[in-house]
Amino acid sequence: MAKPSGIASYLEKFIPAISWKKDLKDKKILVTDFIAGVTVALVLIPQSMAYAQLAGLPPYYGLYAAFLPPIVASVFGSSRQLATGPVAIVSIMTAAALEPLAVTGGPGYIAYAVLLSIMVGVFELSLGLLRLGAFINFLAHPVILGFTNAAAIIIASSQLNKIFGVVSEKGEHYYETIWNSLVAISQNSHFPTLAIAAMAFGIMFALKKINPRLPNVLIAVVVTTVTSWAIQFERIQTVEAVQLVSADARHMFFNRVANQEIVLRLSDEIVVAQETLNATLKEKGKIHPDTLEARHTVESLRLQRDQITQKIKTTLKEFQKLRFVEVKEGQGAKSKLYLKGKQPENANTDGRAWKLREITPDKKMIMSAGGQVVGKVPSGLPSFTLPKFDANVFGQLVAAAITIALMGFMEAISIAKAMATRTRQRLDPNQELIGQGLGNIVGGLFLSYPTSGSFSRSAVNLSAGAVTGLSSVITGLVVVIVLLWFTPLLYHLPQATLAAVIMMAVVGLINFSAFRHVWIAQKHDGFVAVTSFILTLIMAPHLDYGILIGAGLALGLYLFRTMKPRVAPLGLYTDGTLRDSRTYETRLCDQICVVRFDGSLYFANGGYFQEKILQTVADKPKLKYIIMDGPGINQIDSTGEEILRTVFAQLRDSGIGLVFSRIKRPNMEILERTGFVAQIGEDHFFRKTEDALEHVWSQLGRNHKDKCPLNPQASTV
Repeated sequence: MAKPSGIASYLEKFIPAISWKKDLKDKKILVTDFIAGVTVALVLIPQSMAYAQLAGLPPYYGLYAAFLPPIVASVFGSSRQLATGPVAIVSIMTAAALEPLAVTGGPGYIAYAVLLSIMVGVFELSLGLLRLGAFINFLAHPVILGFTNAAAIIIASSQLNKIFGVVSEKGEHYYETIWNSLVAISQNSHFPTLAIAAMAFGIMFALKKINPRLPNVLIAVVVTTVTSWAIQFERIQTVEAVQLVSADARHMFFNRVANQEIVLRLSDEIVVAQETLNATLKEKGKIHPDTLEARHTVESLRLQRDQITQKIKTTLKEFQKLRFVEVKEGQGAKSKLYLKGKQPENANTDGRAWKLREITPDKKMIMSAGGQVVGKVPSGLPSFTLPKFDANVFGQLVAAAITIALMGFMEAISIAKAMATRTRQRLDPNQELIGQGLGNIVGGLFLSYPTSGSFSRSAVNLSAGAVTGLSSVITGLVVVIVLLWFTPLLYHLPQATLAAVIMMAVVGLINFSAFRHVWIAQKHDGFVAVTSFILTLIMAPHLDYGILIGAGLALGLYLFRTMKPRVAPLGLYTDGTLRDSRTYETRLCDQICVVRFDGSLYFANGGYFQEKILQTVADKPKLKYIIMDGPGINQIDSTGEEILRTVFAQLRDSGIGLVFSRIKRPNMEILERTGFVAQIGEDHFFRKTEDALEHVWSQLGRNHKDKCPLNPQASTV
C-alpha cells in the first residue's frame, strides 16, 4: 500500500477528517457513527436551548450554536469523539461578559455574543497555529476546581426564577441577586411553573436511575411540552393602554414609550455625530478644537442615551412587578385590567393574576397569566453575517474572550484526553485548538455564541460507540433538520423545563470532596482552590476575575515554593549511599560538605542558593571543599550561572574549593557556552559523586580519606 504523498500527508494533518475514510469503509462503523450522532443530537437540542437561555440569549440561538460548531470542530480537531456545542460554563461566562454592555437578549447583546464567539475562536486558532497548546497549563487544576464548583453553584441558583416562575431584579453582586430571587419566590411563586419544573426533574432523575442509556432529557422535554400544550400553560393576551384602569400604570406605560422614542432619536443623532467626528478627525487631527467639540457632542449624546435607557429599565422593572386582574365589561366590549386587590366587588374575573411580559413596537402590551414557554422559534437556518466591529466594545471583550477560550478549551481537552486514553487514538492539543477555534469562528459568522467541548455529550457519544467524527457531523445535520422543519413543535416547551435541564447538568460539576483531596496533597494548592472558589462567588457576575486572580495566586505560590527549594547536606547512610543527613541522621565530615540542591537554579532562588552555601561555610569552620551534587537541578538560567560564578569566587577567596558532580548535560552545555567550565577547569566536574569525593580526598591527603565519615571503608573501622 502506497504511502500518502507529502501534500496528502500535510492535508491529513491539518484536516484530520480525511483519515476517517479508512474506518468508514466498514459499513458497521458507518451505521454506528450515524446512530451515535442522532443520539447526541437528541441530548444536544434541548440542552443547547437551555444553555442559550443561560447565556442571556433567546433559546433558539442555542440551536444556531449546535449545528455548525460541532461539524467544523470535528472536521479540523484531532479528537474523534469530542462533542462540541453550547456548554454551561461558557454560557454563564458569556452572560457575565455581555450583561454590562447591552440589554440581555436585545439586538446589541446578540451582536456582541456573535462577536465574542469570533474573538474566542481567533484566540484559540492563534494558539493552535503557533503550537502554544501548553499555554493552557497556566490554568492550574486547583484554580479550575475552585472556579468550576463556584460556577456550578452560580449557574444552578441563576435558574431559581424560572423554576418558581418569578421575576426579580438583578443585583450588582451575585449574593444580592440571589436574595432578590428568594424574596420574589416567597411572595409571587407561580405554582403551575413549579409543578412543570418538578415534573421535569422527576422524569430526568427517575430515568437516569432506571436506565442511564435512555435520553432522559429528551423524554422530559417531550412530556412537559405536551403537558404545557394540553393545559394551556402559557396564557397571554395583547392589551392597549386604555384598558388599564390604574392611572399610575398608564403613566408608567406612556413614560416608557416616550423614553424609548427618545432613545431611538438619540441613536440616530449619535450615528450622524460619529460620522462628523470621523470626518473632522481625518481632516483636522486629534487635538483641533473642532475635533474636540465633535467628540464632546458624541460623548454627550451617548451619556444622554445611557441615562434614559437606565430610566426605561427602571420603569419596566417597576411595571413588571404590578399584578392585574381582568374584568369582563360585556359582550363585544374590551375587558378592563385593574390592579390586583382594587377590582370592583363581585367583578367577573377569571381568577388569574396578569403581569406585563413586554411592550411591542406598535405600543401595545403583551400580558401573561401563565407560565413562560420558549415561544415562536424562527424556522430556517441563520444567515451569514459579518459582525460589526466596534473598537470600544472589542477592547472591553478581550479579557473575557481570552478567559472563555482558556476555560472552554480546558473543558474540551480534559474530556478529549480521557476518551483518547480509552480509544487509544492520538490526540494533538494544538490541532484541537485549531478545531475549536475554527468552530467558534465559523459558528460566529452564522449567529452562534461561544461553544466548547461538552463532558456530558462526549460521554454519550463515546458510549453510543462513535468511532469517527462523522457522528458529530450527523449531530449537526439533525439540528439542521429541526431548524428547517420542526421548530413549531418547540413553541410550548416550558422555560422551567430548560431551567431544570441546566440544573441537572451542572449538579455533576459540584465536587467538594476534591477540595479535601487537593488540600491533603499540597496545602498551597488547597488554598488556591478555596480562594478561587470564594473569589468567584464574591465577584460574580465578573467570573473572569475569579479565574485571573486564582491563576495569579497559583503562579505566585509556585514562585514562592521554588524560591526556597530543599538544600540537603548529604551524609553516608548504613547501606553505603549518600542521603539527606537531616532526614536519615547520617554522619557528616567537617572538611568536606556534599550538598544537593533540589530545584532549578534561576532568578527567583539564586540569592537563596548563595545564602545557603555561605551559611554552610559559616557553620563549618574547618571546611575545605564543597561538592555540589546536581541531579536535582533541572535548569540553569543566566542569573543562576552568574550566581555560580559569584559563589565560586567567594569560596575561593575563603580558601574553600568547589567541585560539581552529576550535572545534567543541558546544564553542562550552558556552563560550557558561557565559559564557566573553562574558567574553573573541567577537572572540577565529575559524572559521579564518588569520583568527586576521590578527587577531594586526593587533594586533602590519604590520611583524611581513611578517617573521613563519607568513606564507606572508613566508617566500618
